[in-house]
Amino acid sequence: MTSRMFKFGVTAASACVGSVLASYTLDRWNSPHVVNNSTQRPPKRKRTLPPRADQIKSLMSGEEFDVLIIGGGATGAGCALDSVTRGLKTALVELDDFASGTSSRSTKLIHGGVRYLQKAILGLDLEQYRMVKEALQERATMLESAPHLTHPLPIMLPVYTWWQVPYYWVGIKAYDLVAGDRNVKSSYYLSKKDALELFPMLKKDKLCGAIVYYDGQQDDARMCLAVALTAARHGATVCNHVEVKELLKKDDGTGKQVLCGAKVKDHISGKEFTVKAKCIVNAAGPFTDSIRKMDNPTVKSICCPSSGVHIVLPGYYSPDQMGLLDPSTSDGRVIFFLPWQRQTIAGTTDLPCEITHTPTPTEDEIQFILSEIKNYLNADVEVRRGDVLSAWSGIRPLVSDPNKDDTQSLARNHIVHVSPSNLITIAGGKWTTYRAMAEHTIDAAIKACNLKPERAEAVTSYLKIEGGQGWTPTMYIRLVQDFGLECEVAQHLAKSYGDRAFAVSKMASLTGKRWPIIGNRIHPEFPYIDAEIRYGVREYACTAVDMIARRLRLAFLNVQAAQEALPVIVDIMGEELQWSKDEKERQIKAATEFLANEMGHTVNRTSKERIPIKLSKEEIQTYIKRFQLIDKDKKGYVSINDIRRALKTFGEADVSGEQLHEILREIDTNMNGQVELDEYLQMMSAIKTGDVAYSRFARMAELEEQKHEAANLKTKISVDRSGGGL
Repeated sequence: MTSRMFKFGVTAASACVGSVLASYTLDRWNSPHVVNNSTQRPPKRKRTLPPRADQIKSLMSGEEFDVLIIGGGATGAGCALDSVTRGLKTALVELDDFASGTSSRSTKLIHGGVRYLQKAILGLDLEQYRMVKEALQERATMLESAPHLTHPLPIMLPVYTWWQVPYYWVGIKAYDLVAGDRNVKSSYYLSKKDALELFPMLKKDKLCGAIVYYDGQQDDARMCLAVALTAARHGATVCNHVEVKELLKKDDGTGKQVLCGAKVKDHISGKEFTVKAKCIVNAAGPFTDSIRKMDNPTVKSICCPSSGVHIVLPGYYSPDQMGLLDPSTSDGRVIFFLPWQRQTIAGTTDLPCEITHTPTPTEDEIQFILSEIKNYLNADVEVRRGDVLSAWSGIRPLVSDPNKDDTQSLARNHIVHVSPSNLITIAGGKWTTYRAMAEHTIDAAIKACNLKPERAEAVTSYLKIEGGQGWTPTMYIRLVQDFGLECEVAQHLAKSYGDRAFAVSKMASLTGKRWPIIGNRIHPEFPYIDAEIRYGVREYACTAVDMIARRLRLAFLNVQAAQEALPVIVDIMGEELQWSKDEKERQIKAATEFLANEMGHTVNRTSKERIPIKLSKEEIQTYIKRFQLIDKDKKGYVSINDIRRALKTFGEADVSGEQLHEILREIDTNMNGQVELDEYLQMMSAIKTGDVAYSRFARMAELEEQKHEAANLKTKISVDRSGGGL
């Protein structure tokens, strides 16, 4: 046994030394290009953010832009910021909203890619190594540029086989080594006892220990929006809800047809117009090929879309400040289990899919994630289908490189391609490297289209993103003291808006209470307040979906809560945008469809409907009795008036009509405005099996039975009063 342990120790040490040498050698092959920015300074940003109407006027002015960017995701917004800070006249148009696609549906991690490094070292793969090296450099840059929206996050890798401890330790230490002086924090080993202390939900059977390493975490949609707003403050014209209908070309004087602009349509006003540009950048993510085919209908497709589903679970599933990595699931994929916005994110899947503007999560993908995380949590944490608060699917735009003859293999890094007509396409890559991707794209655009920037090199590596300039970790205390906000609300505002939180707070309405003085919540379970809706309109929110999904993250955190908050949100937006009653109804309908299809509301409801009733005879009799107590008129069903009457008896007479309908909708699977006995039994069975977490109707029925039993006891004559007999 001693000899065996000695051999294994030598092997582990050799692997460690080998990884260090391999990393050093690869580093020598790939010395990062360092730009000397000591003598350069970015232009000063504007003090006020131009309203959307002014941005549309700028697009319609007929003036020629140096660069027109198509796509308002992370890459497109990054290109706009890079371009405008070099002194180029820049415009950006986005069909939907900023970050409405993949950029708001990520795992929320800022990372280099632990598994990519493993493949790079074991296979001496220079391309993979360069990809990890670049991502780790950009990880540090993102954490510095937007400190309010990003933070370091420790991630635990639990080990259940003793020989894997040194193996994983070596790999994670190599990850730190490649990051070099740009490393976030050093990784470390934890004993079984310490691992369970930090992550008490972890399964302890056969646990040998754990390795903890650091990556970054972000609010992806707000990060993308902040980059776009920073570009706007520097003078870029950025417009959401503007669709490119056609690319325009002209003769460059040599007989060559080159792009010179685009015909676009503003979906808010319905106006169509032409935008002139010397250079057009295609940053459309999964829709890259549709723009390429506008340029050349015969061009081959390069995008190979893949669906990645995430689910959101309650915060008690994970510690507040510790994530979990499952390095090898049943089908070889990696699954992350991460705290985020006081909830828990689990994902992701990786399946081929169709390119669509409305990707939807499936029940099979949700069940796969749930079954995998069960393997790592202890028996006290029952992983229930009913605990899924929200679910979404994002499309990864994996691409084959059109610069190479072999277009069958997928590029693992991003690619920049220049077409014969000078369409600059940036595709592939990942969130973490958005800034470097933008830099490479604008470099290519300057060269291909002979642009004349004020600054030849990018200045974005040391530029603070919107909200990051005056932010400090304790800034929220000033918000509490100066404005009278709740501490939780102040912390949320500081983390979401950075130094712009003061501007948001000034728009908050009085509560009429002793404390908090200002800041009426739009939903009691979340720290979002009314002022954020008004401020969100100034951040170019045009629809209710823009607000609930990307200005606020409510749709991603809890789809039911988002549905409940919709009327208040639409009312406030209606005041700001002068919506009619009909327009408000249209906005609520569109947002409800978005929550149902893209945020998992429908798949959650469907999962309830197909649950078989698994109750004992005694349980069925109990629930029938409760149902009949609420149905006092013996109609055979429970109406909304029955629910109102029951709540009044519990002292809840001030329940609004909307809240009554929400209670009804939880259980009304037949969608006929009433609760029937089979629906109630199905709900109770679902609660028993864990497919449904809770039901307000079920609790109300239980309380009704308790009240009935208590009333019966009062009518009985006691033994003392009866004299002890007949």
